[in-house]
Amino acid sequence: MTGPAPVGGRIWNRFTIALAALIGLAIVVLGARFYYGLGAVTNLNDGYPWGLWIAFDVVVGSALGAGGFTVAFMTYILNRGEYHRIIRPALVAALFGYVQATLAVIIDVGRYWDVWHVIVPRYAQVNSVLFEVAVCIMSYTIVLFIEFTPVVLEKLGWTGAKRRLEKVLFFFIAIGVVLPTMHQSSLGTVLVVFGPQVDPIYQTNLLPILFLVSCIGMGLATVVVEGTVSALALARPFERELLGKLMRIGQILAATFLVARFVDLGIRGALPLLFTARAPAVMFWIETALFLTPVLLLGTAASRRDPQRLFVSALTMALGGIVYRLSAYLVAYDTGTGWTYFPSMGEIVVTIGLVAAEILAFIVVIKLLPVLPPARGAEHG
Repeated sequence: MTGPAPVGGRIWNRFTIALAALIGLAIVVLGARFYYGLGAVTNLNDGYPWGLWIAFDVVVGSALGAGGFTVAFMTYILNRGEYHRIIRPALVAALFGYVQATLAVIIDVGRYWDVWHVIVPRYAQVNSVLFEVAVCIMSYTIVLFIEFTPVVLEKLGWTGAKRRLEKVLFFFIAIGVVLPTMHQSSLGTVLVVFGPQVDPIYQTNLLPILFLVSCIGMGLATVVVEGTVSALALARPFERELLGKLMRIGQILAATFLVARFVDLGIRGALPLLFTARAPAVMFWIETALFLTPVLLLGTAASRRDPQRLFVSALTMALGGIVYRLSAYLVAYDTGTGWTYFPSMGEIVVTIGLVAAEILAFIVVIKLLPVLPPARGAEHG
């Protein structure tokens, strides 16, 4: 059977040039940030020590990359060989998602020149949940680079080195499955620590579980969106069977997430808060509608083979997770009277630039390296 192959073709066109321009604007803003400090380009303050760069670039960005460890778990741990065709695209998406998160952390840290302290034992704050998140994200990013190395070795024709690495790759795959479950749940624990500063609609001891469940669904949804867009943009066959199976899992996760939230709100007596004219309540209903969409759209086996339903379901599920995380970290987070926060234009430009860099990097990689599955044997949509 033919293995993955580079897509080939021109890298630079109007779309990729536009992406490069957005990256250039972000670099200009970052120059000001690193020279003049955070206050020059952000609206952060003592009441809101984190903003868009953490809430979106780290919390959301890493969750959208969760498809890597999820597909790896199904392929290698559960021995579901049919998913092997999509493991490399999922791995690439995960790699760039976590690189984005790592860069965002460095950008957001005030004394960025001391960021290396996190790996020095005498500076370690082992009782800090943020320390655990930092170490796990850093470690998982390294693991992703190692897992991606065989793709590069294959392109270079270094078959001997590739075979030797693959003999020990199972060890890194196992670590790569465990690490994300730790830091993704801990991103929810961070909010638990803040107690009453987080609105009761979102503040719950179930936050670690809700963050983990939703991130797995977001990762699977990202793989489906990526596969759909690749099939459309590159005129490739649509992997409807595999993507349909992924979204079946996503559908179950979305339903589980919704049931858990409503049951938790009922037990805590917080259901009446959902019907108040407040921003957290509005955001809750938006998230609920987005998560409910795949549950309703993919009710039958036939619907899970429909490309349009799969794409809409995956897109709304990813958006639901994005809105949930932004709401929990920004909208529901209130440090008291006198403190407000809304992202500055500089923060928005940098975030757009990081996303553009991720998209451009993905395009370059699939054109130059053997990432996408072979067209032969796939089912047309």
